[in-house]
Amino acid sequence: MENEIQLISDGDGLAVIGDPAAVERFLVSEGLPSKDLGLQRLGTALGSAVGVTQLGSEIAANSGRWVKLTEESAQAIKKYGLMKSSKTGLSLGVVQAKGQGQGIKAIVQFAKGPGSFVTNPAILAGAAGIMAQFAMQQTMDEITDYLATIDEKVDDVLRAQKDAVLADMIGVDFVIDEAMTIREQVGRVSEVTWSKVQTTSMTIARTQAYTLRQLEALAEKLEQKTKVGDLATTAKEAEIKVQEWLAVLARCFQLQDAIAVLELDRVLDATPDELDQHRLALRAARQNRLELIARSTERLMARMDAAASTANTKVLLHPTASRAVVHSSNYVATGVVDFHGRLGIADSRASLEARRWLDAVAEVRDKALEAGAEGIDAAGRLGHETLDRAKTVRNKALETGTEGVDAAGRLGNETLDRARSVRDKLSSMIGERGSAGAETTKRLTSKAEEA
Repeated sequence: MENEIQLISDGDGLAVIGDPAAVERFLVSEGLPSKDLGLQRLGTALGSAVGVTQLGSEIAANSGRWVKLTEESAQAIKKYGLMKSSKTGLSLGVVQAKGQGQGIKAIVQFAKGPGSFVTNPAILAGAAGIMAQFAMQQTMDEITDYLATIDEKVDDVLRAQKDAVLADMIGVDFVIDEAMTIREQVGRVSEVTWSKVQTTSMTIARTQAYTLRQLEALAEKLEQKTKVGDLATTAKEAEIKVQEWLAVLARCFQLQDAIAVLELDRVLDATPDELDQHRLALRAARQNRLELIARSTERLMARMDAAASTANTKVLLHPTASRAVVHSSNYVATGVVDFHGRLGIADSRASLEARRWLDAVAEVRDKALEAGAEGIDAAGRLGHETLDRAKTVRNKALETGTEGVDAAGRLGNETLDRARSVRDKLSSMIGERGSAGAETTKRLTSKAEEA
């Protein structure tokens, strides 16, 4: 049917298939950016499959566009109520375009005509395989952008390593890039091309495991430090190293996706009847890799957060070092969140903010006043023989309050005025307590002399 639009979603993207004009109207009406799906490859690859040969002309007559599923695009198609298949995991449906300038009729039905994609298992599997490739290539592009934005290029990191595991990655990189170039030029993956890359998976897996161990080692090193100065030094090291190892990890994931793209092409060409099962298996393996990476990086961030929390509790005694730890924690967190976003790992972690110095000063002020009052009361109870001890308590209280204010003042020029205000108020309050204590002491001394 001329106005029939077939929709296929695999959770990562949406395929919009039908008459070119109808497809264009649908995409424009929904405001969805798209890429050419390249359906012509199905006609070539599935030409010898049973029940597909007669559909060659139908495949050629249809236009296919691929839309990346984002929060916005998912909402745009949700209203069409696609029906999910428990067997393939795909959500399917058909909508009817009313005609030029009349929009889309939001009624879903399954097509039964000779040109249907959603009811032909072979064509549906082929389309789903191409969609999976598009989703992985989209991630590969985003990783390329990610590697270009960080200061340290992954090739530089790899070449700087003496470890054989990382050195082997350079050769694997060249082999896979060459295979992808040949695929782009030829339009398929031959047995010769596939034979060059099928043994590279082990090297990539070893490199990924090695990289994850390096991140774990950084996390353990942070956990072993308890002094703020040591935490600041280790956190600064992590700030530099984590970015480098994330770059290597991103490249590993990118190359694994490239192998999967080549693998789907090879299966489509050699055993198309196994394509759907192979696509689902690759999807499951890819999800397992994502979960492994997520667990490792989240453990690292948990250690960084713990270090920042420890530093925050000692902000008054070590203001500069404490701030450095929190800064490093937030810097690493920003890098990890960006890394997660490129790989499609959901991350809702908010950056940890440094504890406000004013809260810390208020806490010390209260403790100082409490300690001063207790010292004066103790002097009154114990008499003349404990007068010197009471004075010592009071002096320590005053000293503690002053150190708190001074530490707060070192946290930055922008808080100087507020620090002065708190210091003046603190001095006044302690002065009042001090006057009361002096008066009490004077009375006690007089009574002692009379006795």
